[in-house]
Amino acid sequence: MKPYDKKIVLENGLEFYGYGFGADREAVNEIVFNTSMVGYQEILSDPSYTDQMVVMTYPLIGNYGTAEEDYETKFPTIGGMIVREYNDTPSNFRYTKTLGEVFEEHDIPAISGIDTRRLVRIIRNEGSQRVIITDAATPTEEALARLRAHVVPTDMVARVSCKKRWFSRTPNHKYDVVAIDCGIKYNIIRSLNARGCNVTVVPCDASVEEILAFRPDGLFLSNGPGDPEYVTPVIETVRRLKGRLPIFGICMGHQMVALAYGARTFKLKFGHRGGNHPVKNLETGRIEITSQNHSYAVDIDSLAGTGLELTHVNLLDGTAEGVACPADRIFSVQYHPESAPGPQDSAYLFDKFIKMMEEGKNA
Repeated sequence: MKPYDKKIVLENGLEFYGYGFGADREAVNEIVFNTSMVGYQEILSDPSYTDQMVVMTYPLIGNYGTAEEDYETKFPTIGGMIVREYNDTPSNFRYTKTLGEVFEEHDIPAISGIDTRRLVRIIRNEGSQRVIITDAATPTEEALARLRAHVVPTDMVARVSCKKRWFSRTPNHKYDVVAIDCGIKYNIIRSLNARGCNVTVVPCDASVEEILAFRPDGLFLSNGPGDPEYVTPVIETVRRLKGRLPIFGICMGHQMVALAYGARTFKLKFGHRGGNHPVKNLETGRIEITSQNHSYAVDIDSLAGTGLELTHVNLLDGTAEGVACPADRIFSVQYHPESAPGPQDSAYLFDKFIKMMEEGKNA
């Protein structure tokens, strides 16, 4: 067996040795895990994973390579990836690059050969924590000193948001949607395009006046990385625009809706990440299998008196998965109805948004 060349050291002092691939550099990130069985390319290119080292619970990663059409953002910002077994010889007629080549191109470190089952149990039991990926020869105390000196950034949304507005158009469009980019996934835009929406994507600090200048039929609030309480420009925008036009929020967008109405958010012990979370729709009684990626959640108790009603709940831990204020034509969900990767149970939510815009146009 060839000697290990990399290792990860957790904040609790435990270390795991393995083999590096992708960028050959040291990095400190928050460690989280994802339970999806497929879709590692969509995961690596999801901006919500900015500054996070993702442990993949599925044991074989890289076996179908990557394809240019499958990215969820132009420039991946994931902190890194930890896998059990990495396959560098993909078998897929669509693949254009190996996973390792993509990580190397975007300066993202990764490590294989790790006991991911044990690692996930540690995260599940102790919660998310910081992790450092470094050379196998780095002394443990030295690695821990670098890890503890790391300051967790709070500017992640500003870093991944677009700097200038851009358009995604579709033939014979019926609706004009402005999407606030806090780290938006391309499949959200594709889902809106497929339903007849021209989408104007604007930076997270776009003003209300700039948004209204596009004369939108609806406003969309995107997913994104980090703590939603730091994204004050978007929260203030929602406060000023609620009731003036239909608003739909996903993931961080859901949390910002709640904050704009005066509710609170909190950080989960280890977050929700993967395509297998059961969510109950309280309006219909139906159970949806959902795709999720978030560290924060809305405090259900704090919804009282805000004007928001709880519409969806997570059946695994009872957390809030959806809220709405029908009077203001605003609703949001914590999970990802566009599901890239993941199940398609919740695509109806885009149709709900379309119906709200249609009613607004016909009013």
